[in-house]
Amino acid sequence: MTGISGSKGRDGRPGLDQMLKDAQRRRFDVVMAWAIDRLGRSLIDLLGTIQVLEACGVDLYLDQQSIDTTTPAGKLMFQVCGAFAEFERSMIRQRVTAGLKRAVEAGKTLGRPKVSAAVEQRIRGLLRTGLGINSTARKVGVGTGTVQRVKQEMTGPFDVAAA
Repeated sequence: MTGISGSKGRDGRPGLDQMLKDAQRRRFDVVMAWAIDRLGRSLIDLLGTIQVLEACGVDLYLDQQSIDTTTPAGKLMFQVCGAFAEFERSMIRQRVTAGLKRAVEAGKTLGRPKVSAAVEQRIRGLLRTGLGINSTARKVGVGTGTVQRVKQEMTGPFDVAAA
């Protein structure tokens, strides 16, 4: 499936999940991928994927790294490359965090702009009438997240009666 990051686990990647289910049904003997980062970027997820494939008797060939898990050397190289893929992902995360910190220190405002007080007041009024979150969002022309935030501000985070 296109457009889904390799940083997500199996549960967030329906194509990977389907491929592993097909492997368990013995629908193929080998999985071929362009590179290891196409399978995943977390070493734990990569190892989980290869364990599922091993348990099913399905081998793995990675073209970019010339890794073939039918050999012990191929299995070792797979694990080493997986560790580097996870390291790369951590470095990207660290650079993004540092960049966000610099932006905040420079006085930049992050996130979406807040809606006006008048819009928030209209949302509160509609919620008080019993209108649902989706309907309120449609009626006011904002996202459901905005309505949920306003509702939470109205009731407080631990208001059992409102839940």
